[in-house]
Parts: sequence; structure tokens; C-alpha cells
Amino acid sequence: MALPVVAIIGRPNVGKSSLFNALAGAMISIVEPTAGVTRDRVSTFIGRDEKYFELIDTGGYGVVDSDQLSEHIEQQIRTAIESAQLILFMVDIRDGVVALDQIIARLLRKHDLDVIGVANKADNARLFPSAGEFGKLGFGEFLCISVKNNLNKAVLLDRIFERIEHLESARPKEPAMKIAIVGKRNAGKSTLVNAMVGSDRVIVSETPGTTRDAVDVRFEKDGKTIIVIDTAGVRKKSKIANSIEFYSYVRATQSVRRADVVLLLIDATLPISQVDKKLARFISEEYKSCIIVINKWDLAKESAVTGDYEEYLTKRLPVLKYTPIAFTTATRAKNVQSVLDLAADIFRQTTTWIPTTKLNKALEIIKSEHFSGIKSKSGRPKVYYATQIAVNPITILMFVNKPELFEENYMRFMKGRLQSMLPIGEVPIRLLARRHRTQKIKENKRK
Repeated sequence: MALPVVAIIGRPNVGKSSLFNALAGAMISIVEPTAGVTRDRVSTFIGRDEKYFELIDTGGYGVVDSDQLSEHIEQQIRTAIESAQLILFMVDIRDGVVALDQIIARLLRKHDLDVIGVANKADNARLFPSAGEFGKLGFGEFLCISVKNNLNKAVLLDRIFERIEHLESARPKEPAMKIAIVGKRNAGKSTLVNAMVGSDRVIVSETPGTTRDAVDVRFEKDGKTIIVIDTAGVRKKSKIANSIEFYSYVRATQSVRRADVVLLLIDATLPISQVDKKLARFISEEYKSCIIVINKWDLAKESAVTGDYEEYLTKRLPVLKYTPIAFTTATRAKNVQSVLDLAADIFRQTTTWIPTTKLNKALEIIKSEHFSGIKSKSGRPKVYYATQIAVNPITILMFVNKPELFEENYMRFMKGRLQSMLPIGEVPIRLLARRHRTQKIKENKRK
């Protein structure tokens, strides 16, 4: 069942993203004094008493974008208007009616939409009478709010739910899988997202840094709901130019943490960079299941062949050596559906529960194998038994004689062997060592 769509529309810097975050109760859209920060349609679901709607944040209508993306931004705004059942028309009470407000009003009247007028930045009661001026826009009385002071947010929510009461809605489906796409600038992340969903859902441009927010895009595949998260391109920390880029980077890292599967997008036309290595390390440290996606494969040098490139990647990104590799041309949607199928398989692996008996049989084999990296005068590491305690990531708890004997090299060896012996060969394993109870008792007796 489609949910009612409520879109926030207004000129630049009236506080649309601040209102979006306030209604959502979370910092989803980037908020900055700079005009034109929001470019794509950012959305979230809001519910109360089993009634839900989709709230959409949009860019500022009429913004003069420094990267010549104004036309793209306005197309996203028009798409949001066309899909909405209710518009929150937002103005700045301190500025009064300006020319852009009148242009937006004409646009909304043209679409014959249900509109709630919202006059923001009414930070004190002395400003309230000024809202009467907005009546000339043709949408009745504008509600005075102050996102900054949390004034009348509850009143606005009440009005929204009243206006959509007659529309059918139900709790949104829980996504079967969340996929985050990360990579450096211009690797083709937004193009890949659009190829996955089959529409121009996010802005695509050759201009570096086009995407700023982390944009959740829902779509259906094989009867299941999938969320793919488009993120801003990552740069070296030393090259982050302003707070917008910093917040974009933070949103990208947060997207990795909340994803089930991460697609690390690599530009096939460029050598592996420090940014690619940094992202690979971060994904590994977060124990995130991953697919390395080599995009623009059609533009790779003629000498590049799949096998050679895979060997090259293993050398450059050793922390993700177990990770599957896919080759795509997102501009032509080539192999994009195969990547989605592979992501589903990776998700299946990382949510696998391994029977305790099978796990301990594998560990018995590993214990019998020679590992030359053990160099300790305190004895040899011994595993009594192990059990799986979590999925996504696969987390295995081992009860051992002395946890301090399980050094990094040996743990890495054990993880590699477990991956090769169990049906989890392409996903990370979190391996934990805890002192066995009987070992503790023995040591206490000696004391």
C-alpha cells in the first residue's frame, strides 16, 4: 500500500531541512546556513496511532547553485510535488512575501494541491502578526513556527495527520536488506543507485561532490523491499573544504554502520587511492559484509582483464581479500541486477546460524593444523569449545585457556580457515576469546 506523501517546499534558507529533521526526530538532512545544501529528495517515514506518511525534504526552489545543478535540483522538487498529496509550503516570517514565494505559490496552485502554509523563524510572539501577509499567496492562514525554539511542531504534526486522515496508509514494510554505496567522488554511486531502481531518483552529474546527504531509496525486487543508500563521495581528510563536506563524510560513515551490505565502489579508470584504502579499512573495522564493485569497466584499459584486476585488488586492499568482486557499467545498467543478487547472497551468508556441532568440528580441524606464528613462553593457545552468539556480523565466542595467547596473527589465521570451511566464506567473522571457567578455577587454586 502506498503511503501518503508530504513534501516540504520553499525557497532557499527558510529552514526546510531543519523542519524535516525536527518532524523526523533525527538528524537526517544536513543543515547549514549556506543556501542550496540540500539537492536530492531526502525522505523518511513518520507515524502515529498506526497512521503513517512519507515526509520529503527538497532543495531550495530558485537556488543559484555553485555547481550549475539548479536545473537538476528543481526537477527533483517538481518530482516531489507531483508525488505529494500534501505540501508544507515554508516561508521566512522575517522576510515577508518575496518574489520567489509568489513563484512557488503559482506552481503549487497549478498542481491544485492540498497545502499547509508554514511561517518559520517566528522566534517570538511579536513576529506572529506578520504572518497575515502570507494570506495573499492563496493558501489561507500560515502557521507560525520556530524550528529553532521547537515552537508549534506538535500543532503542525496534528494538522498534517488531520489532512491525511482520509487517505489509506499502513505501517511501512521493514526492508529485507539495506545496502550502502560508498566510494570516492565521481566513482558513479548515484548512477548505480538510479540503475538499481530504474529511475532518476538521485541527481547524477560529472561535478564532483554532487551528492551531499545520505539518501535512502526504497524499491522492490523479487517481492522484497530493499533500501539502497546513496552517499557523498569521500575525499582525503586534508582536502575536506568545509563543514558541508565534513557532515557529508559523517553521513557516509553512518550509512556504512547501519547497512547490511556495503558496496565499495571503485573507479576502474583510476588506480586504487588512499581514499579507497581508507574506506576498505573502515568497512573491515566495522565488520561489515561488502562487495567491491568495479564501475566504469567499459572504460578500463584494454590490458585490464578480470583475473589480473582481482589480483591487483587483493594486493591493494588486503583487509577485504575475502570480499567478492563485481564488474559493472552503471551508465548502461550492465551487471547491476547481478550485483543485487550477489548482495542478497552475501546477506544470506552474514545472517547464517552455524550449528554448534559443525562449528566445533571445524575448530578441531584447525587446532590440529600447524601454525608457525605462535611464539609464547606461556604455553600454546587452546580452544575448549565455541558457540555462535550473533549474526551480521557472524560473531563466534571461543572458551579458551588464556585469551592473551590468541594473538592477532593466530586469530586472523583462524578466521580465514573458518571462512574456508563453513558457508560464510565471503563475509567477515568477529572472533572472541574468553577464559574458560575451569581454567579460572585452576588458576585460583594455585593462588
